[in-house]
Amino acid sequence: MYCQRLAVPLTRTFAQRLPLLATSTSAPQASVSQSALVQYTLAARSLHTSIARRDIDSAAKFIGAGAATVGVAGSGAGIGSVFGSLIIGYARNPSLKQQLFSYAIL
Repeated sequence: MYCQRLAVPLTRTFAQRLPLLATSTSAPQASVSQSALVQYTLAARSLHTSIARRDIDSAAKFIGAGAATVGVAGSGAGIGSVFGSLIIGYARNPSLKQQLFSYAIL
């Protein structure tokens, strides 16, 4: 999709410049330029995505965002478990505060 954003303006630029070339050249070359214009116009039209394709792309983005959220939630639960155990260990034996904290950071 990123390449399409770059290619469509480039194709439109070529398609817009070709009629200027066709008017400035002689008659035999003008027909060649007209066929090239048709080819570039068809190429520009074929690069557009349909509405269904955009819906599929946006659905894929939401699925990816949901998967990333699940991963972040899992790591958050793991960190919470480690520091929760640190607090419980400190509550049981306050003299081991420094050693428990170093274990929690590891």
